[in-house]
Amino acid sequence: MASKAITRDYSLLGETAEQAVDSGLAGAKWYAAQIPRKQMKELMARSDGPALRDTALWFGLILCSGALGVAAWGTWWAVPVFAAYGTLYGGSSDARWHEAGHGTAFKTRWMADALYQIASFMVLRRPTVWRWSHSRHHSDTIIVGRDPEIAVPRPPSFLDLGLNLFALKNGTKELAGVFRNACGRLSAAEASFIPETERRKVGREARIWLAIYAGVALCCVFTGSVLPAMLVGLPSFYGAWFHMFTGLTQHAGLAEDVLDHRLNSRTVMMNPVLRFLYWNMNHHIEHHMFPMVPYHKLPELHAAIRADLPYVYPSVWAAYKEIIPTLIRQRKDPAYFIRRELPAAMAERETALMNKAA
Repeated sequence: MASKAITRDYSLLGETAEQAVDSGLAGAKWYAAQIPRKQMKELMARSDGPALRDTALWFGLILCSGALGVAAWGTWWAVPVFAAYGTLYGGSSDARWHEAGHGTAFKTRWMADALYQIASFMVLRRPTVWRWSHSRHHSDTIIVGRDPEIAVPRPPSFLDLGLNLFALKNGTKELAGVFRNACGRLSAAEASFIPETERRKVGREARIWLAIYAGVALCCVFTGSVLPAMLVGLPSFYGAWFHMFTGLTQHAGLAEDVLDHRLNSRTVMMNPVLRFLYWNMNHHIEHHMFPMVPYHKLPELHAAIRADLPYVYPSVWAAYKEIIPTLIRQRKDPAYFIRRELPAAMAERETALMNKAA
């Protein structure tokens, strides 16, 4: 029997947030697979080489596709070229923002900080606001009332999901935040997780962003063309589909308010192109369980803890075959979610079946 459709309070300042603290879910200890100390140390070792190589290739692809877009402007060839440009600029910048924010992609700190600032602008996420937001996401992953990055609250809104394919909801909300921060103000939710010492930085970053947007707008006026905005600014919107496409595979439809990332996160196998664009974030259980392991070591981490993982989705299509029906069902039954079977439970069930057969 379907439960009554009741919308939970996903805000960071409501009754649900207080309940999460009172129940011990906030800042709690999470399950972690056992890995020998020496192996863990090797997996966590940082290096500039892989990220420098991958970042240079990424920027090279952005510059080449941008140059082709300028050359093709005014013709139908510009459509596929800018589709590729937007995917690289506004879509795959999500993974660069993410990994640079963790500080694990590079050994050299200033390289990570520089990439973080650039990628944050490209994906339209205010750097300091989202650094602290993402810290909370990791400490309280999919804990309702605590995690500010729950992408699909229950019951899900398909209108919001459709709008966010082009960042029309989240992007406009973020721009409103830029204006608010530039005026020296934080929202109540932002003030709940951003330390006092970081708040001046939030305002400074917002004012720099507004100066860049103003410069792009002036270029459009002087050239009498929207082309400058197609290169800087608008790709954050028309390229957003990619980080929406990959991002939904991370947690959508899975359990809320649990303390085991194997129950609220997915690992999805992807082809080499997607893994490059996504910087191996398809290994999402592994990343949440051990966030200090660099992106280029996640396949090794996956191999090390594979026996302790639940079902690994063999493709993006396999993940979406589960996600889409689940979200449809949650429209009428918000209490429904995908229950992951953990390896220990699987082994117990198989042993029971074998004993029964014997």
